[in-house]
Amino acid sequence: MAIYHFSAKVISRAVGSSAVAAAAYRSADRLHDERLGRSHDFSNKAGVVHSEVLLPDGAPEEWRDREKLWNDVEAAEIRKDAQLAREIEFAIPREMTQEQGIELARDFVRDEFVARGMIADLNVHRDIGGDGLARPHAHVMLTMREIRTGDDGSVEFGAKVRDWNRTELLTHWREAWADHVNTRLAELDIDARVDHRTLEAQGIELEPQHKIGPAASRMVEQGLEVDRAEEHLDIARRNGEKLIANPAIAFDAITHHQATFTERDLAMFVHRHSAGTDQYAQVMSAVKASPELIALGKDGRGEDRFTSRAMIETEQRLERATATLDARRNHVVADRYRERALASASARGLDLSIEQRGALEHVTSARGVSNVIGYAGTGKSAMLGVAREAWEAAGYQVQGAALSGIAAEGLEHGSGIGSRTLASLEHQWANDRELLSNKHILVIDEAGMIGTRQLERVVTEAERQGAKVVLVGDPEQLQAIEAGAAFRAAAERHGAIEISSIRRQHEEWQRDATRELATGRTGEAVGRYAEAGHVHAANTRDAARTELVDAWDRDRQRHPDASRIILTHTNDEVRQLNEDVRDRLRAGGSLGEDFKITVERGERMFAEGDRVMFLRNERELGVKNGSLGTVQNVDRTRMAVMLDDGRSVAFDLKDYAHVDHGYAATIHKAQGMTVDRVQVLATPGMDRHGAYVAMSRHRESVDLHYGRDDFRDQSKLVRTLGRERGKDMASDYRTKEVAPKAEPKRGMFDGLKLSVTRKALEETPPQRLRQVKLSEVRVSARALEPAVARPPLDKAIERFARVTKDIVDVRRGGGKELPHELDAYHKARQELDVLRPGGANDLREAFGKSYKLTSEAAEGRTAGAIAAMDRQEAARAAERVAAERAARDRAQLAVETKRLAAETEKRADQFVATWKKESTIARKAPTYAARDEARANLTSMAKSLHRDPQLESLLENRRAQLGLDAMRGKTLSQDLQLSLGAGRGLGISM
Repeated sequence: MAIYHFSAKVISRAVGSSAVAAAAYRSADRLHDERLGRSHDFSNKAGVVHSEVLLPDGAPEEWRDREKLWNDVEAAEIRKDAQLAREIEFAIPREMTQEQGIELARDFVRDEFVARGMIADLNVHRDIGGDGLARPHAHVMLTMREIRTGDDGSVEFGAKVRDWNRTELLTHWREAWADHVNTRLAELDIDARVDHRTLEAQGIELEPQHKIGPAASRMVEQGLEVDRAEEHLDIARRNGEKLIANPAIAFDAITHHQATFTERDLAMFVHRHSAGTDQYAQVMSAVKASPELIALGKDGRGEDRFTSRAMIETEQRLERATATLDARRNHVVADRYRERALASASARGLDLSIEQRGALEHVTSARGVSNVIGYAGTGKSAMLGVAREAWEAAGYQVQGAALSGIAAEGLEHGSGIGSRTLASLEHQWANDRELLSNKHILVIDEAGMIGTRQLERVVTEAERQGAKVVLVGDPEQLQAIEAGAAFRAAAERHGAIEISSIRRQHEEWQRDATRELATGRTGEAVGRYAEAGHVHAANTRDAARTELVDAWDRDRQRHPDASRIILTHTNDEVRQLNEDVRDRLRAGGSLGEDFKITVERGERMFAEGDRVMFLRNERELGVKNGSLGTVQNVDRTRMAVMLDDGRSVAFDLKDYAHVDHGYAATIHKAQGMTVDRVQVLATPGMDRHGAYVAMSRHRESVDLHYGRDDFRDQSKLVRTLGRERGKDMASDYRTKEVAPKAEPKRGMFDGLKLSVTRKALEETPPQRLRQVKLSEVRVSARALEPAVARPPLDKAIERFARVTKDIVDVRRGGGKELPHELDAYHKARQELDVLRPGGANDLREAFGKSYKLTSEAAEGRTAGAIAAMDRQEAARAAERVAAERAARDRAQLAVETKRLAAETEKRADQFVATWKKESTIARKAPTYAARDEARANLTSMAKSLHRDPQLESLLENRRAQLGLDAMRGKTLSQDLQLSLGAGRGLGISM
């Protein structure tokens, strides 16, 4: 598990720092400081393995000399509190070799800092920690002024670039470093990842730590601050104490992105968050002894794997929620609504295939959860569009959702279902807005990309509100970012209907290739494209990139009306490809006037005719993260774009600057995308999931390019593109604690049989297909059930009802139940409570009110019993909500009362202070006019208390401070006015 650290600070004279001294220390060099007239010698410092100065375009070569560079920086600054340089420090994964780490750091610094015009002094340190392992990290000192050419032609430092101080830019750098690291780790086939989010944002109760070296604890000479070693150790020690007190924190952190982990993952995490050998041993002992640690057995590589009890419980909650939904039959859609929707689609020229019609009946069945597995390009969205019409005709409200904004947009455009991101929906639900109801159909697209925890939260909310859930996706496409493979597990447990007939590609052989990619036969698919001349090898990746751009340009001129995209694995390659394509378009005169614009990712040139991609959801603009469009007009402050869906948007760049060129995109951005023509640049970080997505986005053609410096030959290319990296679930491992009576795992599509065979379909004339009624291609709900015909909850309810009825019948006959009948009752009650906590009490109360309900459930007709349980649970939920709202109201009232009291106390203090001040003026002012004004002010203050009884009440205890010796039986306001009258008569002697 790689460690993420990224921090930034400013080196400033205000705290006595020197840029020359800082550079000498970080490079382990001896540099002469011209401003101070002394040398800083740190040449004996160990651990510096790489040091270089990287220059942007236009910078003089003499600044590669570190001493010359930083003395010139010092000379350019006049103020005694001047900010001299910005320092960025980041951790390099220790899983990389020294050379790989240096290359990673250099590439990141070049792309993110030097490309923006900064001079970067890069120093890579590789210290050895107390555990004997390397601690690689980098220090980057950056200049803060622009480089300009003087009147005499000399190059010098100009004004400070304020844009480099933006908080948004630092946020981007933090995320970009994580992207660089994760991309390179994937390319090197290293099974590790980092997360740029703060621990707090990840829900991990640990303090973030600094990345330091072993020499960090000593005081250095003038110009350098005391390093943060002591602070680092203190944080590590506090984190270690937290882990000893609550080992579950470790499991929460480790299982954030992976449902299971190895002992090595655990040891590396504990080492990071403990101080010294003794505490490390204590933390490891506490973690291993924790009841939260669950051993799962060995994986396919023979390694022991573990998970947390919390992850097991999350998976079990998800299973209970889906089982409960699966048992419900509350969302029936009459055949006439389906037939009407099919007829409407046919009138528009959309005729669903046999498989699509089977999926249509499956999702519009009465059951509470439906799973649809669809290969890429099988027309899932088209089927859902017809289902939407049927649902709405039957009186249901359809809500679409997806993990990403662009996927939600794709679902909405493809099916007409109003869609949002899951995060947006969860936020609304948390604020009691846009809640689901029992009339809702929640359609979740690209479900394979959703982690277990998030899917559990969403499905549980749908189950609580009585909504139906439809999960649509492909477990073989891009995997979930967070832990788990929840969609795959749900399809395995509860059954799914499969749509495997590809409709996206026009050529039959390409549809066959997509099926091969979907089923893991990557070599066969690549072979098909190679035989057809669509796989292109070049000597190097740079040459492959050039050939790709040439092919893209020829294709653009040959098919000007076609939609197209270039896909690759890394953000670095995306940027290079975008720049190369723009250069080609610029040379061909296809772009308007260039404008240099600072956007979220740095400076870019934009012109009329440019393709752009939006990088952040913005509801007011109606764009999503991943939306594509073409620039209609642009200047330095504003841009107008025609989106690919035909809408025009315009925006000020100061309000929305999250755009970049859109000729190329990462494969991850492309899931859910459909275009006519695709070019793909293969790199070593790809796997079979990414290859499947990249090579299935097209309707007409796809070309695959690679360099022989990345892949020696096509066989090596196939091995890389065929790598399996699917995520696992804790429930994939059969242990006593996880699954006491586990049966052999079924295949994902066991039990799914279409009542119309493929042979029958092939023998049906095309003109007949348009007239086939739904009843002729019916896929019954029973046929779609998995091998175990009835859900566990149904059977548990029937058992409980049966033993309850037996006992009731005995008592009605004047008898008394026998011990074995009571034992059976208690056992059935426990089994029901395991599947639905509290369900037995709910049913007991419902059965007590209706013997008929008991009899129906005992005979296996459990719908009424489930509805009764739902009503009981809903009533309790309503009571909880009311109680929580009342508690919140009371707490809010208490807070408001306390705030008002504090404000009144403050006003009382102010009243007393002002009263004393005006009284002094009334006694000692040198002129009668000033005294009269003070007396008038005092009188006004005294009278004002009539209008503020709260303040008057509080001041009652401060009579002495106001000059009143004792109470006179009147209000404070009256007493103050009387005292002023007496004072006036006595010449203000008080």
